[in-house]
Amino acid sequence: MRKWRDDKSGAVFAEFALLLPLIVLVVCGSIDFLNAFYQWNAAAKAVEVGARIAAVSDPVAPNLNNVSNQALLNGSIPGSPLPSFVVVCKYGACSCTGTCTGLTPDAFDSVAMDRIIFGRGSHVCGDATSYYAAGMCDVLPSITPENVVVTYSQTRLGYAGRPGGPLPTIAVSLHDMHFQFFFLTPLLGVNIGIPPMTTTMTAEDLCSGGNSGACGS
Repeated sequence: MRKWRDDKSGAVFAEFALLLPLIVLVVCGSIDFLNAFYQWNAAAKAVEVGARIAAVSDPVAPNLNNVSNQALLNGSIPGSPLPSFVVVCKYGACSCTGTCTGLTPDAFDSVAMDRIIFGRGSHVCGDATSYYAAGMCDVLPSITPENVVVTYSQTRLGYAGRPGGPLPTIAVSLHDMHFQFFFLTPLLGVNIGIPPMTTTMTAEDLCSGGNSGACGS
């Protein structure tokens, strides 16, 4: 018994067996943490890209550019501030609160929304060949149309009769997204949501036609 008691030839293997689960946990946790940190930053960049595209593209709410003309038809003096409104567009429908004259209720431009999500001239993720052509899901492929909300808020910028229409404040938001973990979700069932992210920008021409003057191209 004394011989077996004093035998320490397997001590290193025993210690390694005890520490191995902890080492694996730390390594896997570090990989998932760094991956989650990357997704967080990519989501923040994606909403910036989406807001920039929305500011210079046809609005997701059809006829939004006609609000300025409708204000004149309703008796506003040319050059007077436009009435306040808030238009919220989720994939499939837009809703409006405030003075919504000139807007078609529940109307939704899927082409305009796809331009924000997938990029200019694309309907899929990952095919952008330049930053100009990149959409939100080119920055973070896990973004789906159901995760994106575009809000147009009229905050007295622009004026009745302005040729380019109103100049609303545009907010592009990401909602209901979750971190994609390599190990924590498959092994432990961990499912952590990405906090909602929003980028706000003042609209510019709200026209995809650029200098051609033809919106919707």
